[in-house]
Amino acid sequence: VQLQASGGGLVQTGGSLGLSCTASGLAFRSYHVAWFRQAPGQERELIAASRRSGGEPYYADSVKGRFTISRDNAKNTMYLQLNGLKPDDTAVYYCAASQNVQWRMAVYYKYFGQGTLVTVSS
Repeated sequence: VQLQASGGGLVQTGGSLGLSCTASGLAFRSYHVAWFRQAPGQERELIAASRRSGGEPYYADSVKGRFTISRDNAKNTMYLQLNGLKPDDTAVYYCAASQNVQWRMAVYYKYFGQGTLVTVSS
């Protein structure tokens, strides 16, 4: 299983970025997908998740209303649109996949991409 994330970079406060993550080696449509992030000196946290069956995504309070998770099963790809970026959003962002029914729980995500760095300048 491989998850390849891309799209990170340097952006000013208030700016936007789009992250993408392409999966291989798994039946993508049968997996829940998620985005995590890890800021310097902090633990990795689940910030957005999408069920394999669709429906309302999950967002952490810290990103709700600013970030949007989506997926394209035909392309084996998941996306995270980041709007209204703040310096506190600076982190390495990871895509992840899980088949566990507990799709909103970080501990059940087994497969992770390599991470892409997002830096927000003030």
